[in-house]
Amino acid sequence: MNFLRNFLAAILGCLVAFGIIFFMFFLFASLLSSSEDTVVVKKNSVLELQLQLPITDYVGANADDPFASLFKASQGLDEILNAIEVAKEDDDIKGISINNNFTLAGYAQTHEIRRALQDFKKSGKFIYTFADFYMQKDYYLASVADSIFINPVGALDFKGLASEVLFYKDLQEKTGVKMEVIRHGKYKSAVEPFLENEMSDANRTQIKELISSLWNSIIEEISDERNILPRDLNSIADTLGGRTPQMAKTAGLIDEIVFYDQYEQKLKYAVDPVLDNGLNIITLEDYFVRSNRKMKRKGKDKIAIIFAQGEIIYGEGGPDMIGQGLMNEAIIKAKEDDQVKAIVLRVDSPGGSALSSDIIWRELELAKEKKPVVVSMGNVAASGGYYIAAGADKIYAEPTTITGSIGVFGTIPNISELAADIGINAEQVGTNKNSVDYSLFEPMTDGFRSTVQEGIKKTYDTFLDRVSQGRNMSISEVNDVAQGRVWSGVDAKRIGLVDELGNLNDAVQEAAKMAEIEEFGIKKYPRYKTGLERFMEDFGGASAKTKKSLIEQEIGVEAYTIIKQVKSAMEQKGPQTRMPFVLNIK
Repeated sequence: MNFLRNFLAAILGCLVAFGIIFFMFFLFASLLSSSEDTVVVKKNSVLELQLQLPITDYVGANADDPFASLFKASQGLDEILNAIEVAKEDDDIKGISINNNFTLAGYAQTHEIRRALQDFKKSGKFIYTFADFYMQKDYYLASVADSIFINPVGALDFKGLASEVLFYKDLQEKTGVKMEVIRHGKYKSAVEPFLENEMSDANRTQIKELISSLWNSIIEEISDERNILPRDLNSIADTLGGRTPQMAKTAGLIDEIVFYDQYEQKLKYAVDPVLDNGLNIITLEDYFVRSNRKMKRKGKDKIAIIFAQGEIIYGEGGPDMIGQGLMNEAIIKAKEDDQVKAIVLRVDSPGGSALSSDIIWRELELAKEKKPVVVSMGNVAASGGYYIAAGADKIYAEPTTITGSIGVFGTIPNISELAADIGINAEQVGTNKNSVDYSLFEPMTDGFRSTVQEGIKKTYDTFLDRVSQGRNMSISEVNDVAQGRVWSGVDAKRIGLVDELGNLNDAVQEAAKMAEIEEFGIKKYPRYKTGLERFMEDFGGASAKTKKSLIEQEIGVEAYTIIKQVKSAMEQKGPQTRMPFVLNIK
């Protein structure tokens, strides 16, 4: 009896505790919502552009969702660009301060923000930037400013681009855990890290050409703003000629060396050189409350922007993964909406599942029969990312976009050597000749390898055919620029894989032109879960996130990165249309 009473009391206690937690949560959310409604942008304000969260093309937040800003893990590029565009014509905003960034964005995204800031300057308003130290990508963004300031004991990183690829052949031999690799044709860089201990000459050449193309685009833009010749910028990079504040100023990379309080005085003077009023700073997050409710484009007719970001998986998908479930639902909604006159597909993906890529490609082909489809490529639109883009009526890429990688491979984990070392013997029984096609505990048979090879070849041929149809090229012409080769946006335009160099706004304008509309609004897809739904998922997965953080803290970021890459490879199922290696450009 006592046990039952104590048991019921424990249940009641838990229910009361959860009730209190949710009451406090909703009370906090209500207070947050009311505080957002009271955000005031004072006259003569400076918009502070501080980008210290990871930037994704689209976070899917609803402007009216009071939970959207809770536990926010990233900033949406679409929100940032819209805020800058709204600020340009906002009489309360006198300028922008780019302050102490650690830009967690790709180079293509950084380029888009840079272009928006260039457009902002056309209003006659100022842009200043200050940092205790500038990383290379931070400086690329900062170079658009009218004046660049740095802390007297700060530093500036300007040395050119580099890439690092990890190789696991020795690790596999030492552990007995290996990846069986199956590929087709000359796709030599595909999964090279699992086959070799060092980079092949061909792979080294293609990576060098890729990052050189990206670097050339970057220094040309810096050259235009800072009035320094590209060859001089390369000389500064080669000699680390901007590594100290004084050296950076002498080289012309920055304008003044000041402490932050002195920088604030310069901001005050830029806002109003006569009146000595206080400095009104509004953060980007606070300004979103105003800018998200002032969309610049309005009209009965709509352009649908469908965001495809992350690896391509077979399944539903979400904010960080592309699945045919959410993607095709979004494409069908846009296709069947009579208000939507054209579709823009925004792609930021290194690829993934070949099957899912083809399913999405097919749905876009059906949509193209009813209305124009234009693609805008972000940081990466490679392999499967290019697959889903290939059929579009027109393709735009940023100069710094990484694209191409038209190739297919398969990786299958095998632990037969480890099993033998630790004394595991697996026996199989089947009803037919091919019932036991593959076992993790046995070496791969020639028959199974041949069957998978046949599937890989068929998928590659299908990939070539999809690109051939979409780009109006022969199979031979596509094959010449395929073989897994990655290209910058500049080179992709030269060889015919994209049509124009431009950003998302350029793609939207082209879509409107093709649809023959001038005034239009924007509809964004897919619809992700609300802030409350994401909170509940985060609450339920808190222990998993804590475990991840503990592991990363104990073994270090580099070791944890290796584990994640190996785990990702082992979880791949079916033929993969994805970038042939993890390309870490820094």
